[in-house]
Amino acid sequence: MQQAAILLAEEAADDWWEVEALYDLCFAPGRTALSSYRLREGVAPIAPLCLTARDQDGILAGAVRNWPVRIGAETAVLLGPIAVHPTRQGEGIAAFLMWRCLERAKTAGWPRIMLVGDAPYYSRFGFEKLENIAMPPPTNPDRVLGIALVEGAWDGITGEVTSMRD
Repeated sequence: MQQAAILLAEEAADDWWEVEALYDLCFAPGRTALSSYRLREGVAPIAPLCLTARDQDGILAGAVRNWPVRIGAETAVLLGPIAVHPTRQGEGIAAFLMWRCLERAKTAGWPRIMLVGDAPYYSRFGFEKLENIAMPPPTNPDRVLGIALVEGAWDGITGEVTSMRD
C-alpha cells in the first residue's frame, strides 16, 4: 500500500456518523448486540486511538475505535471495531490502522491491548490468546486476544472484562 495515498487522522466529532455508516456496511446488522458493544455503552472512546483513514479525495477508506475496559483492578484498551470499506479491502489499510493504534497506545502509556478476533489474522501484529480473561458471554474464549505493549503487562491478570462505567 502506498501510505502517502492514505491520510490518517484522529477521528473528529464530525466523522462519527460516517464511521458508523462504514461499520454498518462492514459488519452484520446486529453488531451492536455483541458483548463488546455492551462494554462500550456509556463510555467515551479513547480519542487519540480512534483513527480514520481517508484517500486523497477525503473519502473514508477505513476506521478504528478503541475503548478503555477493566480486568479486575487493571485497565486495558479494547481495540475495535476496525473496518475497511469493501472497495478498499486488500490494500493494507487495516494493517496500517492497526500498527498506528499500537504505536499510539504505547506512546500514550497504555500497557496492554485486547480484542475479540481471529488469532491467525491478529497474530501477525503480536496478539495471542489470553488465558483466564473472560469477556461477557457469548464471546468465544478462543477469540479473546491480547498484546503486551510493556514487557509482562498481562502477567498475573485474570478475571472478567468489565466496562469503565461500572
